[in-house]
Amino acid sequence: MKTIDKIGILILFLAVTVGANAQARDIRKGNRDYHHGNYTEAESEYKESLNKKYNDKAQFNLGNAYYQQKNYEEAANSYGSVTDRNVSKDVEAKAYYNLGNSMMEQQKYQEAFDAYKKSLKLNPDDEDARYNLEYARQKLILQQQQQQEQQQDQQNQDKQDDKKDQQDQQQQQQNQEQQEQNQDDQQQQQQQQQQEQQMSKEDAERMLQALENQEKQTMDKMNEAKAAQMQKRKIQKGVK
Repeated sequence: MKTIDKIGILILFLAVTVGANAQARDIRKGNRDYHHGNYTEAESEYKESLNKKYNDKAQFNLGNAYYQQKNYEEAANSYGSVTDRNVSKDVEAKAYYNLGNSMMEQQKYQEAFDAYKKSLKLNPDDEDARYNLEYARQKLILQQQQQQEQQQDQQNQDKQDDKKDQQDQQQQQQNQEQQEQNQDDQQQQQQQQQQEQQMSKEDAERMLQALENQEKQTMDKMNEAKAAQMQKRKIQKGVK
């Protein structure tokens, strides 16, 4: 981008008569401060002039003072005020040129492009405006590409986030199903243990009953044998 060096020669020094009024004196003082690099003082003088009455020179040069202090937003406002008024084509072209520079510094490339385009339309021979117009166009294209890449990156990130959320939900569901399965398995295991315990108790009762039956049978046999012996002894005694 062509620098704002042009601003130094864009300050609108209009001839004043010997009997210049106070407003003109404020503008002259502001111009002197501007040329000496005292931009804050120049700003104050231009504002003082504008407080008395609107003046295109003071408004234009106030924009220059703002620009040199890197207050690009206020500079753009000042240049915009000039372009909104009925001024000469030369002044309007220069105001649009400086407006484009202010917009470029704020990375507002579309606004800068539009301002340079208007400046060039008013002054087709301004090669600085032509150069800056192309520069703003290239920056605008680059900015749009970056915005598209950012949008694409954001879309990809959103897709990844959605996929991760879906995976998390699936994992949650699987965990829940596994937990429910574990609970079912635990319940089945408890039921099986209860059944085994119940069967063990029944087996024990059956074994006990079997032992009791076996013991009864043994006792019955013993009693039968005892009875048989007793009977046998009785028979023997009968022989005697």
